[in-house]
Amino acid sequence: MGIFEVTGGNKLSGEITPQGAKNEALQIISAVLLTADEVKVNNIPDIIDVNLLIELLAELNVKINRVNANTCTFKADDVNVDYLTSDEFHKKSARLRGSIMLVGPLLARFKKACLPKPGGDKIGRRRLDTHIIGLQKLGAEIIYNNDSGIVSLEAQELHGAYMLLDEPSVTGTANILMAAVLAKGTTTIYNAACEPYIQQLCKMLIRMGAAIQGMGSNLLIIEGVASLQGTAHTLLSDMIEVGSFIGLAAMTQSDILIKNAGVDALGVIPEKFQQLGIQMHIKGDDIHVPAQEYYEIQKYMDGGVLTIYDHPWPGFTPDLLSIVLVTAIQARGSVLIHQKMFESRLFFVDKLIEMGAQVILCDPHRAVVIGLERETQLRGITMSSPDIRAGVALLIAALSAQGKSIIQNIEQIDRGYQNIDERLRSLGAHIVRKNG
Repeated sequence: MGIFEVTGGNKLSGEITPQGAKNEALQIISAVLLTADEVKVNNIPDIIDVNLLIELLAELNVKINRVNANTCTFKADDVNVDYLTSDEFHKKSARLRGSIMLVGPLLARFKKACLPKPGGDKIGRRRLDTHIIGLQKLGAEIIYNNDSGIVSLEAQELHGAYMLLDEPSVTGTANILMAAVLAKGTTTIYNAACEPYIQQLCKMLIRMGAAIQGMGSNLLIIEGVASLQGTAHTLLSDMIEVGSFIGLAAMTQSDILIKNAGVDALGVIPEKFQQLGIQMHIKGDDIHVPAQEYYEIQKYMDGGVLTIYDHPWPGFTPDLLSIVLVTAIQARGSVLIHQKMFESRLFFVDKLIEMGAQVILCDPHRAVVIGLERETQLRGITMSSPDIRAGVALLIAALSAQGKSIIQNIEQIDRGYQNIDERLRSLGAHIVRKNG
């Protein structure tokens, strides 16, 4: 198990470029199973979760050429669907929550799929009902093995259907969408997720020959086609990394230029950090965050305390609430952070409190941050990364703290952030990766 040894309190400066979007990559790479033609994907993040998914495709006998760390070609013209029933597939796919994205494409093209209980962050209940119910409506038969916990799906032929999703699940929408493009007839998905990553998936599928209407809205209409062709696709910049770098600059009083930030796909992310008082200048597709001595949290027009909460797109992504919370620690003023979707994502605040932060954990979903106003610095401690986003929030806290911090279980951070230690060192951060 690796650790980060971080010496904080240093101001950073320079340019940093976000990696390709992790959540988009998991959908796009799964979609290569929908065609026997070659698909080229650019700007792939070189991170554990994405690499595990690529390994799974290789085990399924997909031909993969890793042109470089961030570009791959895929050709799924000889897929070994029997591998789905192997213990090895069950074990490997259970390590990665993103493996669920294989189900829709496999079911659409090969009429069978397998869904072991997926792994990923331990951030509370993350149910799969939306996926399974949607695929059932398309005609899939669901077989659940009580002993193994494995769900098998089969369908002689998928048929288009109308469905109103019980929640606008991004991964659920993507899975149903990928199954529907090869289903017979018309599929209507209402209350669909409309995140930029879903829009990117739609654009890719349309280039491959799919017939999709309503892209960017919560109503998708798909006319099934007989087959799809190959294409090339470039992933967006990772919006979670962009938000993380904005928070990092503010907490460490650093001057950072975020290159190729994918500004058009960020939605309300810049606005939410501006509500914390953080200045930024958008120049084309770059975001410049200047060094600030102080930043002050806005209040509502009636004087009420600001609340920042997660909400389906175009609302604020839950993946950045941990970053917003840690960034507010040194602000002037107070903010209520309301994590609606997951009940375990705020439990890392006990480590921030140990570092000297003024945070009140109201319940599993809400925390109040009372800004320190730079009157005191956080202090370095030893801590462990519980999940990807909390891990980076703790890393930002450590880089702003006085003294040395040890962050354990950094494999969680590596699952979502590509070579984060090297990239931060290029800005002047004092961070060393060691074997724990």
